[in-house]
Amino acid sequence: MTQSIQALREERAAKAREARNILESKTGKDWTEAVKNQVDGIYADIDRLDDQISRHDRILTIEDSLEQRAGGVADRDGRSVDENTAILAREKGIFNAWARGGHEGLDDAQRAHVKARRDEAQRIYGAQSVGTGSAGGFLAPRDFSATMLERMAAFGGMREVAQIIQTDSGNAIDYPTVDETGSEGEIVGESVAASAGDITFGTLDIGAFKYSSKVVVVPLELLQDSRIDIESYVNVALANRIARVTNRHFTVGTGVNQPRGAVVAAASGKVGPAGQLASVTYDDLVDLEHSVDPAYRTNGRYMFHDQSLKALKKLKDGQGRPLWRPGVTGGDANDILGYGYTINQHMPVMAASAKSILFGDFKKYLIRDVMAVTLFRFADSRYLEKGQVAFLAWSRHDGDLIDASNDALKTFQHAAS
Repeated sequence: MTQSIQALREERAAKAREARNILESKTGKDWTEAVKNQVDGIYADIDRLDDQISRHDRILTIEDSLEQRAGGVADRDGRSVDENTAILAREKGIFNAWARGGHEGLDDAQRAHVKARRDEAQRIYGAQSVGTGSAGGFLAPRDFSATMLERMAAFGGMREVAQIIQTDSGNAIDYPTVDETGSEGEIVGESVAASAGDITFGTLDIGAFKYSSKVVVVPLELLQDSRIDIESYVNVALANRIARVTNRHFTVGTGVNQPRGAVVAAASGKVGPAGQLASVTYDDLVDLEHSVDPAYRTNGRYMFHDQSLKALKKLKDGQGRPLWRPGVTGGDANDILGYGYTINQHMPVMAASAKSILFGDFKKYLIRDVMAVTLFRFADSRYLEKGQVAFLAWSRHDGDLIDASNDALKTFQHAAS
């Protein structure tokens, strides 16, 4: 029988405590080859357990209930969970009817609800494309959009650590950037006016680039099977696709006709010495850490590709002890040199000239989501003759580093040769 996720977490916590106890108690001559092998074995067990826990977590993320979603909405709009459960159930029913039968599959009450949403959206967004048209356009219910964004966050990467704002319209925002790292107060004598303390600030244009999920094809058999939760099925498929492309742009986007990614926006923290093309040292991590202003190191963490984590797990201190330490509980994250880290598969891998590691305060990276998500349903002959119906989502997003000091987020870059 498969272990429960709680049992896996308890076993993992026990292994982590065992490893940390060894790391903290064994120093100098006590750090023998046998002890090293013991710790390596424990770390291998932890890796195995982490993989199993991750699979369980992905399933739980997908299989959310109406009550769970209603609880989240209640936190935002102030209505009770019961009220929101009823609202979400109605919108879920409308979406499922539309997904299975198109606009013709809606009854009169459902069509009236869709029209009211279309009219409201056109009033707020000033856009004609959000309504139901000849191509099958459908303004996704707000909860569908919110759930899609939550599932995008569960994809990991930049959304896991960045600052995220959600807006109803897609108008450009002149977002303020402030640098107060060099500002300080003063002692003022009695009846003496305070000095002027100009803050270095600027503005950054945060827009809303239009993203497509590309066409997602669903077999008619799934649409016709009432046991299949079509809303969740379509939502997950669309969310994963848009999450992949936006995460890539939030990570390494050029800033030209797409978001400027964190790797591109961050300042240089450390460049590796010549000949060090696909590796990193203990000294490199220390130099990278101290290239970030201490004001931002309080919230500091690393970001890198999973293959980089594999290399970093092999790094040792001067006594041969691993720099990587496992977290003991769910709230106690794994760390490297005392800092947590985020795995991002769109980070460059270690190679010549690659910026393979980011370090600093990732809350200085801003992601903007526009809540209006438009869906299209295609049931023309090119799909129906294969027994399929297709769905397509349009959504809008942008992201950029909002740090005016250039000290909040830094890169480690490998030597060119």
